[in-house]
Amino acid sequence: MIRHLLYIFKTAPALVRKSIALELLHHLLIAVPTGFLLLIIQELFSGAASPQRLFTYVIIMVVEFIVQLWVAASTMVVSNVMTYTLSTRLRIQLGMHLQRLSMGTFRQRDPGDLAAVVLQDVANFEMIFGHTIGNMAGAVFATGIISIFLFIINWQLALVLLAALPLCWIMVRISNYLIVQQGKKHVQARNDTGARFLEYVQGIRHIKSFGMTGSRFSNLKQALNDFRKASIRTEAIPGPFVLTGGVILELFFLGMVALAVTWLTQGRINAATLITFLIVGYRLYEPIKILLVDYVILRYMNISLERVISLLKTPEQSAGQKRVPSRYDISFENVSFSYHNGSPVLENISFHVPERSMLALVGPSGSGKTTVTSLIARFWDVSAGAVKIGGTDVRDMAPSDVYALISEVFQEVYLFDDSIYHNIRFGRMDATEAEILEAAAAAQVLDFAMELPEGIHSTVGEGGNKLSGGQKQRISIARALLKNAPVVLLDEATASLDPENEIYIQAAIQELVKGKTVIVIAHKLKTIQQADQILVLNKGKLQEQGLHDNLLKSGGLYARLWDIQQAANSWKMAPTEMNGIIA
Repeated sequence: MIRHLLYIFKTAPALVRKSIALELLHHLLIAVPTGFLLLIIQELFSGAASPQRLFTYVIIMVVEFIVQLWVAASTMVVSNVMTYTLSTRLRIQLGMHLQRLSMGTFRQRDPGDLAAVVLQDVANFEMIFGHTIGNMAGAVFATGIISIFLFIINWQLALVLLAALPLCWIMVRISNYLIVQQGKKHVQARNDTGARFLEYVQGIRHIKSFGMTGSRFSNLKQALNDFRKASIRTEAIPGPFVLTGGVILELFFLGMVALAVTWLTQGRINAATLITFLIVGYRLYEPIKILLVDYVILRYMNISLERVISLLKTPEQSAGQKRVPSRYDISFENVSFSYHNGSPVLENISFHVPERSMLALVGPSGSGKTTVTSLIARFWDVSAGAVKIGGTDVRDMAPSDVYALISEVFQEVYLFDDSIYHNIRFGRMDATEAEILEAAAAAQVLDFAMELPEGIHSTVGEGGNKLSGGQKQRISIARALLKNAPVVLLDEATASLDPENEIYIQAAIQELVKGKTVIVIAHKLKTIQQADQILVLNKGKLQEQGLHDNLLKSGGLYARLWDIQQAANSWKMAPTEMNGIIA
């Protein structure tokens, strides 16, 4: 745990040092009045109490109290500044780290779990630094100061009070073990609940359309019940051991009182010592009781800290070097690829795409078409072989340099909850307004944007939910036009659009691909008849390669897919009789 804390501390060491120093000073000032209280008690029972000295002690305590209030306020401000500065930097660090991970990491981990790390686990981290660490440091420091005072007065009685600590530590260790075991289950239940809730909300349209509202809600209800049970167990199972630690402290205090009273009757101690231990001795246990609870909380919070550190230590994609190719042809050299050492997705694929030419990828679903484009974009790295742009292996290039060479237009378009203008500007953040408007016009965006209340500055909603599929596609193409990258990856954007939108988008794509090296995943084979070359993939292998006419003549898989599509184009719904009416 200390190692994890030090890992976080190094992001803002000056703030951490200042906060810790103020915390120690604050708790020192809290403990100092105890010493003056002892002096007052000794003075009162000395037989020759001096009103002047008593008044001086009181004045010093009042001044010290005022100083303590000022230090407490400063401590709170600095502690909160430190906590939220660290958490802000930590979230930014996590976000930057996520950008540098391969896409394989996101296949392995549930997106909801990643979101929980950045939001909920870092929020727990804020709790650690905002409250728990300070309370614990103060408790240890205050216990040490008070113990010194009591040892000076009577070391035997002080030793009786401190003898409770080893037994309390045993209770803490047991509760720690339990909280770690239950805490992991609680975090898992929390993440499962979040995932089920997102699943329910995102799929509500389909749930309603198939009349499964109650059925799917039962999954969410079960997750919520599991979360409730895990929460109760996390609180209830370690709780008795923490309470037992408190009971041990009370019993040892009573034992000390019994011993002190016995020694008073025997004349071994005086009344001042007894009263001192009755008042100050009980204060010795106050910070320890805080420590009992906060340490258990800290152990639970440490689970979140471990998850944050684990994510930060997830290996990043190799950085490569600052190498920008001078040409933009693409080569696959004996490329094989599989996800997480599973079955191969691509096997020994080789091909070459000359600069400023079009390659079409064709094949059944699951044949590896999208994987080819993902390897070009270096979302993943190959398992064997090499992918090269301009003769340079993409693994030898910095990922950011690879991304700069590539524009993508896929069927699934994601837009940020911002204006159309800023979603297009995302393609190149330093673009001028004139360049953005030019890209929007070329992609046919202005045709519909100007009909909206705020024109091109209208917001699109989360994921672009305020726009139609065709409108989102046009914004995506405008973004790619603005980027003006030399390599374009297309997952045929018109495959599921209505004829009117298809015409607009085809025109926009023609603008996009001018003078570019283009890789297109083809769904409608009639759109790639003029491609410079066509690759036919099947079960991860390159089955056919050539031009449209040659592939048709060969009578292979491409010809069969072509025949199927031609037959589908002539398909129409048969008339059906409903209530005596022919539909």
